[in-house]
Amino acid sequence: MILLLLGFASYRYYIYVTQDIRAQETAAILAAKKETSLVKVTDAQKAVWDSICWTIEGLDQENRPLMVWVTMDENGKVKSGEGSVHEELLANGLSEQQMKERIHKAIPDADKMRLLPGMYNGEYAWQLFYRSQEHYYYQFYRFSDGQSIGGPFTLPNK
Repeated sequence: MILLLLGFASYRYYIYVTQDIRAQETAAILAAKKETSLVKVTDAQKAVWDSICWTIEGLDQENRPLMVWVTMDENGKVKSGEGSVHEELLANGLSEQQMKERIHKAIPDADKMRLLPGMYNGEYAWQLFYRSQEHYYYQFYRFSDGQSIGGPFTLPNK
């Protein structure tokens, strides 16, 4: 009975701790569906650099892969105004797999990579976090053509 109670308490604590992030994700998905041609969501990720941005991957009415960027304000609400929600067909940019292949060629010793879509200086981008020669770095690549647009930014070792 104690194990069951501990399990239930852990679950409720997890729900409590993640409720804000889930509310942001839901708001971003609703905005994306309302303001773009997105009809089916396959993934949603939060990226933070110079702004807070949710990227939603999915399909449009014609079953074409689509990426939507939803910019949030500091309070976790969808920004209002033009440009706060942007959609792009994946065919108009580079996919995650294409970017990983380019990165492995450009940075062959990159280890522990994490690549996610986001924004950098107002541009739609791929945000790369990786380790190379005992240092950790961030680097940004333009979504449309895969060109480097920022970085590498070195993180301190200790």
